[in-house]
Amino acid sequence: MTTSGSTSGLGVFPPRPNAIKELFGTPKVVIGVVHLPPLPGSPHYEGAPLDEICAFAVEEARAYLEGGCNGLIVENHWDIPFLKPGEHGYETSAAMAVVTDRVRHAVLEGAGGRLGVSVLSNAAECSIASAWSGGGGFVRVNQWANAYVANEGIIEGQSAHASRYRSRIGAGPVKVFADVHVKHGSHAIVADRTLAEQTEDAEFFGADVLIATGSRTGDAASLEEVEGISAHTTLPVVIGSGITAGNIGGLLPACDGVIVASSVKDNGRWWGRVDRAKVRELTTAAAKAGVVLP
Repeated sequence: MTTSGSTSGLGVFPPRPNAIKELFGTPKVVIGVVHLPPLPGSPHYEGAPLDEICAFAVEEARAYLEGGCNGLIVENHWDIPFLKPGEHGYETSAAMAVVTDRVRHAVLEGAGGRLGVSVLSNAAECSIASAWSGGGGFVRVNQWANAYVANEGIIEGQSAHASRYRSRIGAGPVKVFADVHVKHGSHAIVADRTLAEQTEDAEFFGADVLIATGSRTGDAASLEEVEGISAHTTLPVVIGSGITAGNIGGLLPACDGVIVASSVKDNGRWWGRVDRAKVRELTTAAAKAGVVLP
């Protein structure tokens, strides 16, 4: 089953249009993540011109799309260790906006609905600014509601400030993809919030798409986790980690899409290069499970 148009009857927020169908024009999607090289201001940055970073991003994006992916997320994964929300410099937002714009024009013919931005860690306002300035259609926010303990410390939900910021800069069309149980952290500080409650919180606070993940990058979400989220929301649900050509057929029927990266890299790690053959193997498996390829 899929989550779109769920009849759970919870009514935690008035029904919204299906953001997956709005952005991608199809009910199920495979989204590839472009892991950018270190950006200006980050510890691993060694002075690479932004044109060089953009060229890298375009190559990776093209490999995903030529392999059959429906969309892309641009992410600053090499900016480790990550800053907490509100600590990112202007240089991060500027670089992410430029890269997003270059990718949009180079591989999406200027139409950025299928292109998202993720600024780690949990930098919702920075992501929204970058997506809106660069012509992207959505952002990924790891913790949209509630709080958790992560590598970076205590991370609080960003929905209140980020939704107001989005309104203030006129970026209302930018959709929010929000994790329910975020990777790399405890799932609730005092462990008294059930999966159902956290799912309902994310929808109530205005997320457009919910994300199910494993415990860290490369770990797959369990079918139980996906179905548990789907059962308590009217929003689309996508899986945000651990998807492979081998498991996508069993997981995709239970959700509205997947976000993929590590398993389609040439070395199987997030820092590798996108392998078109691996992408095609995964999207072929996805097509058998119901994804309409571009």
